[in-house]
Amino acid sequence: MANKMQEFQVNGPYIELIGLLKALGIAETGGHAKAIVEEGYVLRNGEQELRKRAKLISGDLIEIDDLQIKLI
Repeated sequence: MANKMQEFQVNGPYIELIGLLKALGIAETGGHAKAIVEEGYVLRNGEQELRKRAKLISGDLIEIDDLQIKLI
């Protein structure tokens, strides 16, 4: 199955990981976003990201299941 690619514009120097998940509708609430991260479903630039408030910047590639999100 092919991965879905999506771009997300970062407004400012960074966006926190849980904020990104909520902004894209991947997580319904902050608690849901934290659970997604804590359970190890998120890859950042090919590495597992377990920090809920990781500061994501333009150029990062986030992967969750079959969804890829390129931050621009």
